[in-house]
Amino acid sequence: MSAGRAIFSASDKRGYLELAEFLASCGWELLGTGGSVRALREHGLEAISAEEFTGAPEVFGGRVKTLHPKVFGGLLYRRGLQEDEEDAERHGIPPIDMVVCNFYGFAATVREEDHTLASAQQHIDVGGPAMIRAAAKNFDAVLPLVDPDDYPAVRAALAEGGGDPAAVGIELRRQLALKAFEVCAAYDAEIAAYLASDRVPLA
Repeated sequence: MSAGRAIFSASDKRGYLELAEFLASCGWELLGTGGSVRALREHGLEAISAEEFTGAPEVFGGRVKTLHPKVFGGLLYRRGLQEDEEDAERHGIPPIDMVVCNFYGFAATVREEDHTLASAQQHIDVGGPAMIRAAAKNFDAVLPLVDPDDYPAVRAALAEGGGDPAAVGIELRRQLALKAFEVCAAYDAEIAAYLASDRVPLA
């Protein structure tokens, strides 16, 4: 059994291979989506794709990858609560202890003068913010990592605790959840501001 389980879905890959390497050295199981799982494997790490983990294919050109009960159940179920533990066991849903994720570059896409409505829509991330929100909601059990600058503090806490996810204290977890919701709110605000503007190429 692994010490913990992390899912990687990061467009900004700064520092994340080093984090993944550290987690693997502590016995963590690594999951990944799309380019993230490819990068982990190319780095020589054993990683499981979201498709392999859920048993469901990636569909609609990558629009649906992680939106699956096995992913969101693993993030949201309440550890130690008997009814949730029983549900997790009954449905074969293992815990996911960390989400390493940052979102598609929506703002950069719509700054391009020749962008299209289709390209703007394609860069509205759904699965990433949903996973981060789920992890942040359940922050006492799951670590939401949206900023590579937070990786060293998490690594240090885990190293001190021998790789056990429970070694990360509640105050650091609270700070990570706060940043996660701030990032999600700012991302949604970017999209809303764009849709409210006259820059949307509807013609």
